Amino acid sequence: MVSALGMTAVLGGCGITGGSADVTLELVAADYGDSAANSSRKYWDKLVEEYEADHPGVRIDVSVYSWNDVDRKVREMVAAGDPPDMAQMGAYADYVAQNQLYKADDLLSIPVQADFVGQLASAGQVKGVQYGMPFASSTRVLFYNKALFDKAGITPPETWDELADAAEALKGEGVKYPYALPLGPEEAQAETMQWMLSGGGGYTDSVDSYGIDSPENIDTFSWLKNELVGKDLTGPVPPGELNRADAFAAFAKGEVGMVNGHPSLMKIAAKKGVEYGMVPMPGQEGTSKATLGVADWMTAFRKNGNRDQVGDFLDFVYSEKNVLAFSREYDLLPVTTSASATMAASDRDRHLRPFLEELPASELYPVGKTSWADVSAQVKQQIGKAVAPGGSPSGVLGHLQATAVRAESAE
Repeated sequence: MVSALGMTAVLGGCGITGGSADVTLELVAADYGDSAANSSRKYWDKLVEEYEADHPGVRIDVSVYSWNDVDRKVREMVAAGDPPDMAQMGAYADYVAQNQLYKADDLLSIPVQADFVGQLASAGQVKGVQYGMPFASSTRVLFYNKALFDKAGITPPETWDELADAAEALKGEGVKYPYALPLGPEEAQAETMQWMLSGGGGYTDSVDSYGIDSPENIDTFSWLKNELVGKDLTGPVPPGELNRADAFAAFAKGEVGMVNGHPSLMKIAAKKGVEYGMVPMPGQEGTSKATLGVADWMTAFRKNGNRDQVGDFLDFVYSEKNVLAFSREYDLLPVTTSASATMAASDRDRHLRPFLEELPASELYPVGKTSWADVSAQVKQQIGKAVAPGGSPSGVLGHLQATAVRAESAE
C-alpha cells in the first residue's frame, strides 16, 4: 500500500513515549521512510523530545506504522471505541461523516491555520469546513531520460502531439517503454487524474459534482488509446497491468523514455545513475494548465477531549522549522506558505523547485467526499480497460461515472 503521495513505506509499528505527565496525547503516524535509517520514528522522536521539554505537563505517545497498516490501525481503534487523539493518514472524510473529528479552527491558532497552502487547506474541507490538516504534499512532473532523448535527437515535449512524436522517435531507437503509462491497480487514480487535468477535465466539475465521463475526459482517453497505446508507444506491459512502482523501476534501469513522477523518483533514478530531466506535464496545445497535487492528512479525534493540548501540540508541529525539517527529510513539499517560501529561496532545495513551482496550479483528489474511497478503488480496477484494444473510453468512463453517482448518493 502507498500513501496518497505515492510513497511506499516498509516499516511496522513502534512506540515513542515520554515520561509521566498530567495529560497523555496519543498520535498514530504513518512512516515515510524506506528503511530503519530514515524511519519517521526518528523525526517524531526528536520533535516530541523537544516539545515535552517545554511542556512538562504533557506527554506525547506516538505509534508509527507503515502505510500498509496505518489506516487499518486507526479504523480498528475507532471501531473499538478508543480512537487516538491524533492520526496522520491518507483520508479523513469517513470520520467527518461520523462526527468524530475536531474542526481545524477548533484546534489551531489563527496564524497557523492561515499559513496552510490554499489548495491544500481547501482540499481538507467538507462542506466548507476544514477537518483535514495537510501534513505532507507533492505534485507531479514529466520525467524524461536525457541520454535516450539525446540519442533520439529530440527535446522535451510541451504538447500531446510533441509527446507522441517523441515517443515514436524513442521507439525507433528501441526504447522499451517510450512513454510508461501506469494505469495498473497500485496508483491508477493518479495517472488518470494527471491526464484528465492536462486535457482540461478532472474527476469533478466546476460545482464539485463528479464529471468522470465529461467530453474532455473522453477525448483525453480516446487520444491515449489511439495515439499512444494503439501505436505501441507505451511498452510491452498493458497499461492496465503496469503499476507505478514497476514503471519507476524500469525508468531507473534506463528502459523508459518518459513517465509522470513525484519527487521520490529523483532518488530512485539517481541511485542507478540515470540522468533525467523534468518538465511540466504537456497539454493539448501547450503546457498543462493544471497538474496533480496530492496530500496526506493530520486529523484530531474528539472522543478523548484534550482539545487545547492537541491544538497547542499541532501548532508546534506546523511551525516553519518542523515543516521544513520533515519536507527536507523525505523530499516532499511543505504544506505551509511560510515554509514553501523558505524552500523556494533556498539553494539546498533547488532539486524540489520543479515540483514547488507546480503547486499553485495543482488540483487534488476530491478527498472531502466520503464516496471518493469507493470511486478511487473502482478507477484503479477499471480505467486500464479504457485504453485496451477493443476498449471503449466513453463506455468505461460512463461506467465509472455511474458508480461515482451511486456512491455519492449513498452518503
